Amino acid sequence: MKLIRHSVWRLFGLLLTSLAAWYLGSFVAAHVPQNTVPIAVLQEMGKKPVLRAPAPKRQKCDHWSPCPPGNFAYRILSGGGKQRRAKICFEDEQLVSEGNDDAGSGINIAIVNYKTGQVISTKFFEMWTGDHSSEMMDFVRNAPEGTLLLMATHDDGSTKLKDDAKTLVEELGSTEIKNIKFRSSWVFIAAKGFKLPDNIQKEKINHSDHKKNRYNGWPAEIQIEGCIPRNLI
Repeated sequence: MKLIRHSVWRLFGLLLTSLAAWYLGSFVAAHVPQNTVPIAVLQEMGKKPVLRAPAPKRQKCDHWSPCPPGNFAYRILSGGGKQRRAKICFEDEQLVSEGNDDAGSGINIAIVNYKTGQVISTKFFEMWTGDHSSEMMDFVRNAPEGTLLLMATHDDGSTKLKDDAKTLVEELGSTEIKNIKFRSSWVFIAAKGFKLPDNIQKEKINHSDHKKNRYNGWPAEIQIEGCIPRNLI
């Protein structure tokens, strides 16, 4: 008899608990706003924020780091193979590049006014056919005092380059122009009428070698870049 009474009380307690749970659920459903924050949003809010480094800022002439204030940025890249033309950048302006009418096979030269940083003239001189060595000499000689001369080869810059032209470039400070060979990649920067700092990149050369060439018959491109103080004159 006691066992039956105990079972009845247990059943009654379960019914009462179920009724209370139903009532509480109905109460919450009736009084809690429907536009509460979804569980997925709450879970997302609980996650730790992911810290991402900001995208690096592009620098002038695609330098990895900016030039100090009061400096000009430059980059000179020789041509590569038959199709990749030379590129000369100064203060983020492409003076010589692909698609530029003043860029081509041979020796590419850009003349820049040092005081203003503005380009004066650009021209290329074919050194495989024709006689353009004397034209190049006139172009260099006519560059005014107080200018920068930036030079880069594409394809071949040596076959028709005469010794007097090499001597003229050597007088500007080149130590490699007389070593240039067939299809050598060569880049150079010089100042006319003043001296560039000793600690900047001024010249590089890469000779054609069929065992090491990047392209079929041509060596890899060669490049120099740096920053030129604006207070040299």
